[in-house]
Amino acid sequence: MAKAMGVSDLVIGLTVVAVGTSLPELAASVTSALKREPEIAIGNVIGSNMFNILGVLAMPGLIHPGGFDMAVLSRDFPIMFGLTIVLLLMAYGFRGPGRISRLNGVLLLLVFGAYQWFLYTSAP
Repeated sequence: MAKAMGVSDLVIGLTVVAVGTSLPELAASVTSALKREPEIAIGNVIGSNMFNILGVLAMPGLIHPGGFDMAVLSRDFPIMFGLTIVLLLMAYGFRGPGRISRLNGVLLLLVFGAYQWFLYTSAP
């Protein structure tokens, strides 16, 4: 449907596919957080991200190697790296146990929304 609306393959991959593959991990993380077991949520997020990067991302390259849009290196990679550093700083816990507050969570969600809006408006 997104392709029929003129959305580029890069934006589809960065949004629709990414959200679709992350929903099961999100559900498991929310459930474990509600049960007051945040360690399971953290392990789930780290483990699923590592598997997605090392396993899922490598498979298309092994099956059919090819190039990718240079916007990934110039636009998306620096944003991903910067947000990873921000998340680590939020979770480090300079003043006590490392916790990400609701305010920090809302801030990260707003930044994600702004990034999605930027992708949508800047895509050819």
